Amino acid sequence: MRGEKAPRPAEQVKVTGLHSERYVLLCNGRQTPLTPVGPPGQFIAGVRFRAWQPASALHPTIGVHAPLTFDLYDTANLRVVGGCTYYVAHPGGWNYETLPVTSNEAEARRRARFEPFGHAPAAPVAPMAGPDTEYPSTLDLRRWAHA
Repeated sequence: MRGEKAPRPAEQVKVTGLHSERYVLLCNGRQTPLTPVGPPGQFIAGVRFRAWQPASALHPTIGVHAPLTFDLYDTANLRVVGGCTYYVAHPGGWNYETLPVTSNEAEARRRARFEPFGHAPAAPVAPMAGPDTEYPSTLDLRRWAHA
């Protein structure tokens, strides 16, 4: 694959029932570029981030962005009205030794990585990165300094 550009996978975010002019979705304090799809009020975005930092890896200066904290920011009232936290592994530190046997078990493992709390109650809106011409619907946290 030398010289070819490999696809850049991203975690996907889907928001429904959103009034686009009033609310902003933040991920780790950064504005997420939402793209309208489907029925009115439905948006999607992608988030690129570094999940963990092994001892030997490319880009050693990029810090870990996990867990991802999503905040729904109300621009009219200047406050966060809701959000959630996404972990790349089980937040309790559980390590599964086997693959999930059924789809219900796999879904339970995925749900265990989400918490409907942990978001910032009053997060300031960070400026949105310049538009990415190649991936306009993706927030790349790796471009920002880790706080």
